[in-house]
Amino acid sequence: MLLLRRAAAVALTCAALAVQTRAADLSPTELAAALQKKYDSVKDFSADFTHVYQGGVLRKQLTERGRVLIKKPGKMRWEYTSPEEKLFVSDGVKIYSYLPQDKQVIVSSVPPDDQASTPTLFLAGKGNLTRDFAASIEPLPAGMPPGMRALKLVPRTPQRDYESLMLIVDPASYQIRGLITVDGQGGKSSFSFSNLKENVGLPDATFAFKIPRGVDVVSTGSRP
Repeated sequence: MLLLRRAAAVALTCAALAVQTRAADLSPTELAAALQKKYDSVKDFSADFTHVYQGGVLRKQLTERGRVLIKKPGKMRWEYTSPEEKLFVSDGVKIYSYLPQDKQVIVSSVPPDDQASTPTLFLAGKGNLTRDFAASIEPLPAGMPPGMRALKLVPRTPQRDYESLMLIVDPASYQIRGLITVDGQGGKSSFSFSNLKENVGLPDATFAFKIPRGVDVVSTGSRP
């Protein structure tokens, strides 16, 4: 019985290594297609995140942390917990950006799939990696987990929010472990994800937002 268990463990390990090797050999277009197929099967997920933004003339750096919950189609909840509390919620129709310290809520509409200019909307099932981007493989950026692949995506249609998007992909599971964007002014925004859980059955109520009393409400167009 012990030998059978050991044999099964070896077989599973070999299978996992074979999958990882095949993923490591994929071309940029093949990796983008495989990643799209993977995320088509993911209905919701949760993760802890670290967000690092570096930009401006002085290249100042800001590091923030929090938790993200995502449910397709188009539902997201980004809860920033440090160093400042912030909340960004999409219920699939509207996007609410709540800044408690400013006592302000910015409300905008979720754009159509082919106009999902905000990179994080792709995590929520908006847009298509193979249709909307030209893909290439890049060296893994510093600070990202070793063994990952960096898939750079340049939008086929110029976007106002960013010039390029890079996804840090686990070749064994096709999980997205990081997301990096660069804007037209050279600002760089990096998200790294940990404690990822997929298809956990998140309820729709998680993505309902009630505007707090005493805050200013600003309505914009489709831009988050």
